[in-house]
Amino acid sequence: MQALLVFLSIAALSLLASSRALDAGRFPALARLAASGFLFLLVGVLLGPSMAGVLSTRNLEGMRPVMALGLGTAGVILGLNLEPRLLRLLPRPVYSAALAHAGTAFFFVAPALVAPLLLTSGRSLQAAVGAAALLGAAASLSSGHFAVLAYRSGRMDRARGLGIALLTMLDDAVGLGVLALALVLGAATNVGEGLGLVCLAVLLGVMCGALLAFLTHALKDLAELTTVTLGGVALVGGAAAYLRVSALLAGVACGATLALVGGRTVERVARALGRVERPVFLVLVFLVGCGLHARDWAAWALVPGFVGLRFLGKVLGGKLAQRLVGSALELPPRLGYALVAQGGLALCLVAEYGMLVPGGLSQRVLDVVVVGAVVNELLAGPAFRQVLEQGPTRATQPAPGVGVAT
Repeated sequence: MQALLVFLSIAALSLLASSRALDAGRFPALARLAASGFLFLLVGVLLGPSMAGVLSTRNLEGMRPVMALGLGTAGVILGLNLEPRLLRLLPRPVYSAALAHAGTAFFFVAPALVAPLLLTSGRSLQAAVGAAALLGAAASLSSGHFAVLAYRSGRMDRARGLGIALLTMLDDAVGLGVLALALVLGAATNVGEGLGLVCLAVLLGVMCGALLAFLTHALKDLAELTTVTLGGVALVGGAAAYLRVSALLAGVACGATLALVGGRTVERVARALGRVERPVFLVLVFLVGCGLHARDWAAWALVPGFVGLRFLGKVLGGKLAQRLVGSALELPPRLGYALVAQGGLALCLVAEYGMLVPGGLSQRVLDVVVVGAVVNELLAGPAFRQVLEQGPTRATQPAPGVGVAT
């Protein structure tokens, strides 16, 4: 019954998001939240145990397999984007620029929040450092959807839009790396055992990716390919949930392995997963929203610091990235303002951490990131207008490093 309620709520919200009631001219903020999927996050908060209580804590525990399947699917899609040919051809300054803007935001947020987390949670220093690192990882992530929409609508030239999207894609690696580190520190009783669990997740993903590549390489029928692909993705998430390892990291390893050895089948697999990407994401953010504790006042007190430090880190990190990238990539003058939107991967990170490292500290991290992600999405619209005002549309040819991203 509760699972049916989840899917009916998502269907109703999908109809609402496509109706004229959310016209961007009349309700720009609400329309942005609907387009990004964060409107589903807010409805999950309202229906969750800490608000209306339509879904109880016991119901959410029963939905953990669905959460694991969603995280595994998100990881596979992310891993498929790690195309080896693209990564080899990108010049080194592009990697330096991506690390600069992501790392700056991380180091603005993580060290500053260790002490507040330690004082408000009463946990050990190691646990507080792991939680602060995860907050920094969430802060380092950015979404390039504003840039993509801008160049598609003609408000920004294509080279700059693709340059922003490329940088935001590369900073996902920073967030995933910090998630692995946080799980090493907190997912087990000691660091060695935590490292073993992370390695087990990666090994599981590699094996599932190789198996999926073997099963799909000779398939011609699209329906059969889609069925086998969805079954393989479900295997990744289900096996990770059974072994109590990271479904997200296993999914990334699966997708990266498939992209490396899958050959021509990879594009067809990616198209098959593209058909379910949006509904899976909406279910995932809905469940993440249901897990928020709205009455944790310590988490609310941390939100302004998280949002403010991240904003400052992104602005300064954008300036540093522009200096490092040089002429290898075409970027707008105020790059940092284009990186304010946080994206859904940050929610995946904290949801995975909360499943594998349960407790009050991981719950507080989830609360801060969920509220911060919504606030950052609302700030991203006005911030991106600063980019468009400073960077008028120009008909330029993409730089050699950008041409690979197309």
